[in-house]
Amino acid sequence: MPFACAHQPFELPPELAAELAAAYAEPQRAYHDATHIAEVLRWFDRVADDVGWQDPAAVYAAIVFHDAVYVPGATDNEARSADWLRRTALPCDRDRAAALIELTASHGHIAEVDRDAALFLDSDMAILGAAPAAFDAYDAAIAREYSAVPAEAFRAGRARFLAGVLAQPRIFLSEYFHARLDAQARVNLARALAVAPANFLPHSK
Repeated sequence: MPFACAHQPFELPPELAAELAAAYAEPQRAYHDATHIAEVLRWFDRVADDVGWQDPAAVYAAIVFHDAVYVPGATDNEARSADWLRRTALPCDRDRAAALIELTASHGHIAEVDRDAALFLDSDMAILGAAPAAFDAYDAAIAREYSAVPAEAFRAGRARFLAGVLAQPRIFLSEYFHARLDAQARVNLARALAVAPANFLPHSK
């Protein structure tokens, strides 16, 4: 079943699950697709096993919906995804889940959030600390999503985002992810930036 995981706190209604599956299969997606959601749900399960969630239902809903609306380069993807979630009748704190989604618009620029929010945001960004081959596949997929943007402008914007993340004293907000992924994330980001241009434009996560 789509969007299933070991610690899934509730089942999505079949019609809603089908709508989400169709959204994540849209042709403009190369990274922000169902595979990404499944990977974040794997982290959801790992966190549940290792340290637990305070509000697993809200976090699960936020994960499933956080890229439900995705147009490369648009500035309202997160807001529209959050609005879609708010309009559902899911058995969770929908306002809390929507607020978590809205936080993803500020990846790389967040200093302090509560425990669940930190773990949720880190789960979404865990790809930065993946093995080199997985990180490179992610980086290439983001480039495919922005293929309509002139290559030079895309590389500059991408470099701005990656450099901003690398410059943070902590790439991951939670101690759980910081301890596991920070070192590899810094290696991956430094390697990606070594071939990036010096002039920076708006970012893409």
